[in-house]
Amino acid sequence: MISQEMIFLCLAALAAGFIDAIVGGGGLIQTPAVLITLPKYSVATLLGTTKIPSLTGTSSAALQYARKVQLQWKLLGVLCLIALLAAYAGSRTVSVISNSSMKPVIFGVLIVVAVYTYTRKNFGTATTTPKTARREFLYGSFFALLIGFYDGFIGPGAGSFLVLFFISVLGFDFLKASAHAKFINVATNTGSILCFAGSGHILYHYAIPMAACNFVGSLMGARLAILKGNRFIRVFFLMVVAATILRFGYDIFFKA
Repeated sequence: MISQEMIFLCLAALAAGFIDAIVGGGGLIQTPAVLITLPKYSVATLLGTTKIPSLTGTSSAALQYARKVQLQWKLLGVLCLIALLAAYAGSRTVSVISNSSMKPVIFGVLIVVAVYTYTRKNFGTATTTPKTARREFLYGSFFALLIGFYDGFIGPGAGSFLVLFFISVLGFDFLKASAHAKFINVATNTGSILCFAGSGHILYHYAIPMAACNFVGSLMGARLAILKGNRFIRVFFLMVVAATILRFGYDIFFKA
């Protein structure tokens, strides 16, 4: 008989896959669900467990985007490799360094992101003048290093930060940005899994059913995003950023 905690975790994974496929941010649902439901395990083990469903969902979404959106494969190849290695390093530090000191900084940045996106109505609704290939690789490599480490170390909001980078720095529209972000998310999840699996920090009996549900959610989310286009993704992006702000605000000001 399926336990109530398994049903709850699978529903959370389904919702996370749906949100992640559109604009990232599924970790806002999936990570707290695991922390609340399985408190007897270490944080590293719970974070490692969530990476399996996250990888399944983002991989599914990435493949769907690849069929509909033109991708810059050379740029993606370099950024994915950097992000994978950085995520591995970030996950290695989870049990060594507290991430609480970084949350106020991220909280402030997210507020700026939300205000900026909301006030600029055309932000991300069309592709702007692209950067030169050299600058794309330079800026992209630096950001892949930062976001890769962040995703391995903390996680929530990483997909949204990737989307923001591709729009504001490289001039992509929301749909193209979301498509590229999914492939880098695949790389960061892979890097974290390599770290957590090697140290025995994955509960596979929870991770595998959650992965199946995350996969289904990602199918629905990616299809909806491709169908609705940039304006829909922009609104969803603002909703996810607002939810991320609330999550970090709670951690900073109310959580003991």
